[in-house]
Amino acid sequence: MAYQLTDINFKTVADPRGFVEEGDAQYNARVQEAAERILANKKSSPIVLLSGPSGSGKTTTAMKIAERLEERGVRTHYVAMDDYFKTVDPATTPRTPEGDLDLESPLCLDMELLNEHFTLLSRGERVYVPKYEFSRRMRIQEPSKSIRLKEDEMVIFEGIHALNDMITDRHPEAFKLYISAQSDVEFEGKTVFKRTWFRLVRRTVRDYNFRGSDPAETMAMWANVRRGEKNNISPFKNKANFQFDTSLPYELAVFNHTATELFRSVPEGIERFEELRMVLPAIQLFGDIEEACVSPDSLIREFIGGGIYG
Repeated sequence: MAYQLTDINFKTVADPRGFVEEGDAQYNARVQEAAERILANKKSSPIVLLSGPSGSGKTTTAMKIAERLEERGVRTHYVAMDDYFKTVDPATTPRTPEGDLDLESPLCLDMELLNEHFTLLSRGERVYVPKYEFSRRMRIQEPSKSIRLKEDEMVIFEGIHALNDMITDRHPEAFKLYISAQSDVEFEGKTVFKRTWFRLVRRTVRDYNFRGSDPAETMAMWANVRRGEKNNISPFKNKANFQFDTSLPYELAVFNHTATELFRSVPEGIERFEELRMVLPAIQLFGDIEEACVSPDSLIREFIGGGIYG
């Protein structure tokens, strides 16, 4: 799928609020369809595995699906698989080809504990979800939550490795969902903004707003993030029972001002430098929409703040 730059910029000026509402309505329709498919699979498994690469909007999507299920009388729990990360140990943590710690590897997750918890939950038994402290890169003793599923309850596990063979081969009955930004932006038949750049902009803005990360740091990690996606995420997306696009046609107009400032600092010499340098002029092709036009329950509030999903 491709958006047309001319259409985006026309709607940005003509009716920005209506443009935002139109994009959100399309995304919410996909969320509703996902919820319906999950309900259809409920008798087979109370487990939902939601995967997608960095910047796909997994957290908001999981929360919105949970709302739709709750409306249908199914109490739904949410678990971020990041809490199943192992404490980082330089002696055992996987390494990138350059010798750096490879925190994108599925081997950083405690797969044995995850699979054990999936089995216990399917049996109606209680599990204690671990808690991971990212500032210290370690799991702490206190669990993040306790879950025991009743007959009318489900649980959504969200994480980049949720569809990995190490999980799905042992739990094929679970409902599997894959999301990502899957649309380019075109002008006169040529791609002027790549689909992967949607996620790069989202991640850069989010890390700057909420994780105290210098944009140069986020961009320097992008090559390894993309390598991890190609090796550990994308190969499993066709296992999904349902896939959908989370890109929003209006989002680059909302990100424009902040992203322009952040992408002025692309550090020279990093891997994929030539591609990253192309993002700034591409962002500047878009107009501007004020953040005030964006609903508190919009997907992109996950990246700009002011949302209702945490």
